[in-house]
Amino acid sequence: MLDTTEFIIQTLVENGDMTVASADRLREYIAEKEVGFDEAVIRSNIVEPRAVAIVKSMICEYPFIDIKKFDIDIRQSRTMPKSMSERLRAFPLFIFGEIATVAMEDPLDLHAIDEIRQTLKKEIDPVVCDAQQLRMLITRAYTLDTGVPEADQGEDEARFDNSNEPIVAAVNQILFNAAELNASDIHINPDDKSLLLRYRVDGVLQPQRGPDIGMHEGLIQRLKVMSHLDVTQSRRPQDGKFRFKHNGIPVDVRLSILPTIHGENAVMRLLSNASQIGQIKDLGMPKDVADAFTQMVHKPHGIVLVTGPTGSGKTTTLYTALNEINSPECNVMTIEDPVEIRLPLVRQVQVNSEIGLTFAGALRSILRQDPDVILLGEIRDSETAKIAVQSALTGHLVFSTLHTNEAIGAIPRLREFGVPPFAINNALLGVMAQRLVRRVCADCAIEDSPDPIVLNDLGIKPHNGEKFYKGKGCPKCMSLGYRGRIGVYELLCATTGVRELIDRGAAASEIFEHARSEGMRLMLEDGVQKARLGLTSIEEVSKLHATIDIKLGCKDEDYRLSA
Repeated sequence: MLDTTEFIIQTLVENGDMTVASADRLREYIAEKEVGFDEAVIRSNIVEPRAVAIVKSMICEYPFIDIKKFDIDIRQSRTMPKSMSERLRAFPLFIFGEIATVAMEDPLDLHAIDEIRQTLKKEIDPVVCDAQQLRMLITRAYTLDTGVPEADQGEDEARFDNSNEPIVAAVNQILFNAAELNASDIHINPDDKSLLLRYRVDGVLQPQRGPDIGMHEGLIQRLKVMSHLDVTQSRRPQDGKFRFKHNGIPVDVRLSILPTIHGENAVMRLLSNASQIGQIKDLGMPKDVADAFTQMVHKPHGIVLVTGPTGSGKTTTLYTALNEINSPECNVMTIEDPVEIRLPLVRQVQVNSEIGLTFAGALRSILRQDPDVILLGEIRDSETAKIAVQSALTGHLVFSTLHTNEAIGAIPRLREFGVPPFAINNALLGVMAQRLVRRVCADCAIEDSPDPIVLNDLGIKPHNGEKFYKGKGCPKCMSLGYRGRIGVYELLCATTGVRELIDRGAAASEIFEHARSEGMRLMLEDGVQKARLGLTSIEEVSKLHATIDIKLGCKDEDYRLSA
């Protein structure tokens, strides 16, 4: 006679949710890792937990409930101890009168049902849920209010509490959900009669089910308290910061509050932490580009620039470069506005224009601190540009960013800032231009049939049998078809030929043509290659094409206008 686990596996195969080979891999995983069936389903990613839950529902004849389609009140956690919920893998979804609807991984566990009945003092109506979603709900409900321990708190860290106030619970849930979705920003936007909540996920704003407009003022007040802002002031902009923990990992949040005609608008940036900074080879650069960039960041002196618009991943690239060379033997100092990621061993300076601490002023002071490497958050003006280049000429390795569309545009921009050609020629190591495109979700990728006109516009002539992919949409990618982002890159190396052209004041177009003749790959070409590899879609590459203005035969002035 088949045990329950084997019966579920065979039913999944019969239903087409798993192949025979996948079923064998799942059995091997259970045996090798010595874990239970539900644990193996979640960890192995061999079969969708939803499909397993539906089969369980059929076997035990209890209804299946999709948790994501219901607005679950996490305050139900107060009716059941956390230890019990985690041990029994159960959570009370709804309580009406004398009946409690309880989500369970194993509704056939009669002892568990009896224990829950005694605790809740209610009749239990078990339902089956996606095990992964259920565990996320339990985590959210019981750890949402967990803050930084008192001894570890800094002046910019906020303590979450287990208050019964709905406002506190709402703010905590907004933050937790954003962290779960790996959102970069949270927007709380009041309108005339509604409150719009949106998360920026993979560069795109996604509307979410948010609190009622009646909670708006309370939410803003709560955020101000967490950020140590003036709660009595509502007519001028305020900026602050706080920190919370998500699954035990600190998350720094930068808060901006702006008064509008409908009330105060709040935008929060969720900052990465140092543990998420990897190596250059992990950024997604082509191998030859990664190798050349790695060589640049290991030079003893010179300046390396990264260009691109806001949100193109410049900061991540720069921090990754720092991470590559950061060591106790190297004095690394940064000037940033704001400091986004805290790095060990690195002395990081926050620009503060209100007290006169500008990029240029801080850079002058840093040069008296015996630095080996300097990261300058952005070159914004002539004074900063000249000091940065001078620092590179006097034995320092300097990293910084410029707002230009392409790598070649950095040269006329430096000229515009009044940096003489001989200084650019002697200081510049290279310029990396970049953008971010969304990754096709690996769990729902299907073959795409792009419009031939679009392919032609991108300069793509498909080879025989060449395939492109897009995401169909699944629960893991919120039905978007994309999950995560990857960079596309364009590296201008300061070769001997490029230096000679810079030194004699050659036009940007001439430098560009020479760099191309030496093999410089454009961002668009890198994007096309990533589409050919199935990492991104033709749709994303087409959007990239629309944002990049490739200027062949243009003058320096054209680059200034486009930046």
